[in-house]
Amino acid sequence: MAAKAAREVAGRLAAWGFVTPRHLDDVVRLVVETVVEDGGRRVSVHLSEQDDRALILGFSHQAAAPGAPLAETVLPALRDFGTDSCGTEVTSEGRQVWALLALTAAPRRSR
Repeated sequence: MAAKAAREVAGRLAAWGFVTPRHLDDVVRLVVETVVEDGGRRVSVHLSEQDDRALILGFSHQAAAPGAPLAETVLPALRDFGTDSCGTEVTSEGRQVWALLALTAAPRRSR
């Protein structure tokens, strides 16, 4: 699931005209793996772009399971991957884990 999400995010960013950020795969996988560990049967991954930054949001739709990774381990790992910002929140609707990554526009192809 995490690998597929990483491919989908990379493909979408390319379609939007951006170079794949260096640690995109690592960031998406960690976000997805973190919310999957909450034990739900479905998760969602949301992607948006604004001002040359990508927001990657994973949502578990499930209360965090006992022993699931906490902010003390997940956030430092996301920061180590070079995110501009990151966070996690647990609500009554489930856990959210998000990260912002700087983007670079892909070079334009000459015709």
